[in-house]
Amino acid sequence: MADKNNQNAAPEREDLSQLLQIRRDKLKQLQESGNDPFQITRYVADNDSANIKDNFDALEGQEVSVAGRLMSKRGMGKVSFCDLQDKSGRIQLYARKDEMDEEEYNRFKKYDIGDIVGVKGIVFRTQRGEMSVRVVTVTLLSKSLLPLPEKFHGLTNTELRYRQRYVDLIVNPEVKRNFVIRSQFIKHVRDFMDGRGFMEVETPVLNTISGGATARPFITHHNTLDIDMYMRIATELPLKRLIVGGMDRVYEIGRIFRNEGMDPKHNPEFTTIELYQAYADFNDMMDLFEDLLSSAARKILGTYQVRWQGEDIDLTPGWPRMPMHEAVKQYCGIDFMAITSDEEAVAAAKTIGVELPETADKTWGNALYECFDQRVEEKLIQPTFITMHPVDVSPLAKRSPKDPRLTERFELFICHSEMGNAFSELNDPIDQRQRFQKQVELRDKGDDEAGMMDEDFLTALEYGLPPTGGLGIGIDRCVMLLTGADSIREVILFPTMKPQD
Repeated sequence: MADKNNQNAAPEREDLSQLLQIRRDKLKQLQESGNDPFQITRYVADNDSANIKDNFDALEGQEVSVAGRLMSKRGMGKVSFCDLQDKSGRIQLYARKDEMDEEEYNRFKKYDIGDIVGVKGIVFRTQRGEMSVRVVTVTLLSKSLLPLPEKFHGLTNTELRYRQRYVDLIVNPEVKRNFVIRSQFIKHVRDFMDGRGFMEVETPVLNTISGGATARPFITHHNTLDIDMYMRIATELPLKRLIVGGMDRVYEIGRIFRNEGMDPKHNPEFTTIELYQAYADFNDMMDLFEDLLSSAARKILGTYQVRWQGEDIDLTPGWPRMPMHEAVKQYCGIDFMAITSDEEAVAAAKTIGVELPETADKTWGNALYECFDQRVEEKLIQPTFITMHPVDVSPLAKRSPKDPRLTERFELFICHSEMGNAFSELNDPIDQRQRFQKQVELRDKGDDEAGMMDEDFLTALEYGLPPTGGLGIGIDRCVMLLTGADSIREVILFPTMKPQD
């Protein structure tokens, strides 16, 4: 069987090699005749395919200039038909030998699918009713030396689509929709935040300390300073320093880097918005998040109803808010609020098959969190705020005045996916030092996701951080929701890929 496959592959490679040589020969001929397309520096297009079709009645009979990529060719005798693809769609080109310069028409006949051309012509409708451009002149602007994937099957290999997004966008133009929606969502986020008096800021990507989240960082080295540095795993700590400094409402949209696993929901680099509001708490952040995401759906999609991961999701405002211990009681039957000891909590978790990680302390809070993480999260489909996380897993959140084992923290879940994370921010520098110390101890035990001691941040807190609400939102996850994408790679133009041999 292997020999047969090799026999089949050899002619294919030979055919491709011949195609590549033919295109290079055509380029050489063009260059030798003084028509080198790579010498052309610009081309003025005053129209595009969508505008021509949308305003056909006004443009019919008028001369236009368009530019784009040839995606198909038909005819090629004295009459030629081609489809031109530009940024907005496709338009048919109609070329007649007796209506063009003969030499130019003969060159045009030799152009290949994938070539980029500029066309001047007259807008008209063919006998079959197709809105088209009757070619007057055509200029080759760039020669495609590689053939596009076969037109009926296109680029269907998923991994190759991500590796060669440029080809994916050419032959699968519907893919562009995801990235249009992504751009619209980020614009909506900025408009939303700016309209509420927040100021956009920028904070360092490279830091001497990894902090602000529980995650494994990427480590690099600064040659001049001769020190290791960490690519940021969150923007939280620098932004809260700005709240200390009197910038009462700040946000940052930016790339985050975490040296962790890859799956349909995770990419090593991803985009978040983190925002902080002085004199607010996590309830204010819930209101803001619900308003932001529901209004984005309404504005971008025109509806609160979306389809994601096989589920019909209703983003109509009024999302339920449920403490984590109530969610565990509802879905697992364990009432953690009736449990008073760490030993009893860990034993209760074991009764439903939940084991705590080796690096985690065997505490009430960790047992509660692991029960939620392993048994409840997967059941949350409609938008649900899960509140009151244990202190053990929330080193930067303020303790609940009602129960010091819990914090004023929430995560929003939609379709068993975390969409965002928020706190009433911890502003007690003594408590914060103790929490940092706990993270350091976990790190010393081998937990490379635990945080580090940040003395400068503690100094900032000692100057005084007002009561503050903070919220971090995963931009990529939100775009997945709005586009219906099942993989984060469908909404990141250039996702991280393992190099090919």
